Amino acid sequence: NGDPDGDLVIGGIFSFRTGQDYIFCINDYSFNFREFIFAQTMIFAINEINKNPKMLPNVKLGYKIYDNCGTMDILRAALALVSGQNRELSEESCTETVQAILGHSGSSPTIALAQVVGRFQIPVISHFATCACLSNRNEYPTFFRTIPSDYYQSRALAKLVKHFGWSWVGALAVNNEYGFSGMAAFIKAAQEYGVCIEYSEAFSSSDPPSRLQRITEIIKQSTSKVIMAFMSHREIKLLATELYQHNITGLQWIGSDAWITDLSLTDIKGHKILVGSLGFTVPTAKIPGLEDRFVQEFWEEVFDCSLNETVNTQRQPCSGYESLQNVESQFTDVSELRFTKNVYKSVYAVAHALDNLIKCDNGQQLFSSGSCIDPKQIQPWQVFRYLNTVNFTTEEGERVYFNKNGDIPARYELVNLQYSIQGIMEGRTIGIYDASFPDRQQLIMNNNTVVWGNGLVEVPLSVCSERCLPGTHKVLQKGKPVCCYDCIPCPEGEISNVTDSVACVKCPPAYWSNKQRDACIPKEIEFLAYDEILGLVLVVFSLLGVFLTMVTTLVFYCHRETPLVRANNSELSFLLLFSLTLCFLCALTFIGRPSEWSCKLRHTAFGITFVLCISCVLGKTIVVLMAFKATLPGSNVMKWFGPLQQRFSVLAFALIQMLICTLWLTISPPFPFMNFLLYKDRIILECDTGTALGFCAVLGYIGLLAILCFAIAFLARKLPDNFNEAKFITFSMLIFCAVWITFIPAYVSSPGKFTVAVEIFAILASSFGLLFCIFLPKCYVILFRPEQNTKKHIMGKTSNYDMQY
Repeated sequence: NGDPDGDLVIGGIFSFRTGQDYIFCINDYSFNFREFIFAQTMIFAINEINKNPKMLPNVKLGYKIYDNCGTMDILRAALALVSGQNRELSEESCTETVQAILGHSGSSPTIALAQVVGRFQIPVISHFATCACLSNRNEYPTFFRTIPSDYYQSRALAKLVKHFGWSWVGALAVNNEYGFSGMAAFIKAAQEYGVCIEYSEAFSSSDPPSRLQRITEIIKQSTSKVIMAFMSHREIKLLATELYQHNITGLQWIGSDAWITDLSLTDIKGHKILVGSLGFTVPTAKIPGLEDRFVQEFWEEVFDCSLNETVNTQRQPCSGYESLQNVESQFTDVSELRFTKNVYKSVYAVAHALDNLIKCDNGQQLFSSGSCIDPKQIQPWQVFRYLNTVNFTTEEGERVYFNKNGDIPARYELVNLQYSIQGIMEGRTIGIYDASFPDRQQLIMNNNTVVWGNGLVEVPLSVCSERCLPGTHKVLQKGKPVCCYDCIPCPEGEISNVTDSVACVKCPPAYWSNKQRDACIPKEIEFLAYDEILGLVLVVFSLLGVFLTMVTTLVFYCHRETPLVRANNSELSFLLLFSLTLCFLCALTFIGRPSEWSCKLRHTAFGITFVLCISCVLGKTIVVLMAFKATLPGSNVMKWFGPLQQRFSVLAFALIQMLICTLWLTISPPFPFMNFLLYKDRIILECDTGTALGFCAVLGYIGLLAILCFAIAFLARKLPDNFNEAKFITFSMLIFCAVWITFIPAYVSSPGKFTVAVEIFAILASSFGLLFCIFLPKCYVILFRPEQNTKKHIMGKTSNYDMQY
């Protein structure tokens, strides 16, 4: 099985007899088959290298392997390897100091021996010690390992939790440096991914039962359904058994590589609790040509025979024909040499360092001397320095090198604990994790079926609060972790279109949130339209005003030769009726979608038509007043206000308004304007007046003429006549002024399209006031009191009244 002696010696420390894995009780000791495989792999690799003519030519590797358990015994073994003492399992003695030490499998023993051995500049290479603390070059200057650091595993576990949407988890660890550092790295990475830890506890197999019972109660009372267990197989067995006894099920376990692929888990009574567990472990590997090596205890236990009759008299002597071909055990199975391959790579790493050192590869860079090293004079510190530059590829294509902290690239397989056909719980690969890939591509899932811990066919849910759907945002609950929150609907005008949004986003000015608050939709554009009730009512009244004005015009035209029509200045009456028609039609320009031409038309048309109306009324009022002044002796005023002057006055008044409107349209005309400020949820499309001065000038001029007309009519209201038109003009002007005075505050205070409605109402009300007050009494006399429509009746007190026509 290989010569333990050699020109250069590699040390190994393993624990064959412990209370750990795959136990057979032999002479009151527990035999650890996995540790035995590690030792046999070391011997196999050394023999393979010695047979390889391309590596270490003319140099033979030897080995010293110590079988110790317990930190103190392991430390003594390390010192023995340093000092050259002989307590190895080899056949001959050797007093040389080893060039490197392989081991140990546990993080805690490795921490102790690496600190001591590091002082002697002897490299220590572990195949299983994953504690992130060992990457500290100040504390462990000569430490290397062929298994990734728990730092990467912890981050991988955190990313796994995030991948499945678990934001509320519990964390358990073994009560030693391995557990504390692993859990600390996991918690830090989990917080970076937005995962909250409901509780974090630690215990060890040596703790009193009360400690385990306390942790069991914490798990029972917790609301998280996912537990990350960063511990060894000993602690997970105790915990699973305790939880099984308390019937605590439905948990999804996330495990570290120290127990996730440990086949001895099937031996415990409550192992069903662990079915469906997920965890990372080193990739599967094959070692071509590895032959199984045996020890007396294993052979006797498997075949129930004795190799030495003096030792075990209870069994029959072995015949020598026993075969391992039909034996299935962890020891004989080399199809999945996950951690065993790490031992193999460790040996080859030392061998490559020695080979490069002897062949002077990179020698000029590492040593000041230009000569090559004599193999008999190689010192461990030189091997250490060359290990830092090792870079080789295995026969299976795996690249092996160490970073500045002595760690190899982190690559894991994601395994899921499932029952095999034989009923044994084993890890089935469902994905890979490679830390060298970009962050979002490090975790890659395959298509294998996943068995979940709570028996569900879908991914279990483990959250402190349900996910906030689009349209809501998270508001943290006071005094609780960030994963505990309430889902509050977004306020009006704001949305969230993703799940678990931390804040709502305001919609752009032209958009508003929908009812679900998950999308911004264009705001409704509001204006006074023809197809709505208010617009339709105003259109009806506007057309009614046009109709009544036309009827009045028809009545006056048909009776234009009657004294009543002639006595009230028929020419100005027809011009006034035409102006009123335009006023009623002008109201229609305020209805409908505002545009550039409609905004300009509505205000200018309104200003000019109303000035034309008031000018006609003013002319009629002056005619009435002048007619009675003409009855005085020696008065000849009517010749100064005849028909020609009346037409000119109306034209002059209208031209002034036209000039004002022209200047308004030239300097700063009205234009369509989207008002975003009046309402939050809709846009008011209105006509901006452009310049307030132009709008005020138009209204002011109309008001000035109305007040002048009212004043003159008021003076003539008591003139003696059977039909005094001045009295009706006074009433019409009173209504006109009252409407427009109340219009101003109503216009300012009315919101949105109601502003336009108020303006239309003022136009219609004042127009109806003029029509009814001035023409309704006359139409009544013409149609229903024709006996009063005589010259004699009209001139009952003023014989010169008809002079005005």
